Amino acid sequence: MSTPRVLVTTAAEATIDLLRDENGPLMFHQSGGCCDGSSPMCFQKGEFRIGGNDVWLGQIHGCDFFMSTSQFEYWQHTQLTVDVTKGRGASFSLEIPLGVRFLIRSRLFTEEEAKDMLPVREGEEYLEDQAAE
Repeated sequence: MSTPRVLVTTAAEATIDLLRDENGPLMFHQSGGCCDGSSPMCFQKGEFRIGGNDVWLGQIHGCDFFMSTSQFEYWQHTQLTVDVTKGRGASFSLEIPLGVRFLIRSRLFTEEEAKDMLPVREGEEYLEDQAAE
């Protein structure tokens, strides 16, 4: 089994379940900064426009997870874990009205894990695959 690039905590899964019940299918995009810092942002699936400058890293709790290609250059050797904490983030992410915010915990992959990484897909490749399904 391939080493996943992104994981999710049980607490974050519970928040995702609440959001999915209210909003339907969801997706995540790891923000690269600006007004929201560097937070994983949750959107209704398809609400955030994915393109050639994005990379699909995998799924967490049934939700596709993306980040920009330029940011991936820095994070490619790091396993990300999506977690949730109390507090209001400064973003457009769906969890904000719940009084919580998603955050990333990270660690470097071991040499053994790096040998069997889950492959990433470029945003356009991902979109083509979705259109074919």
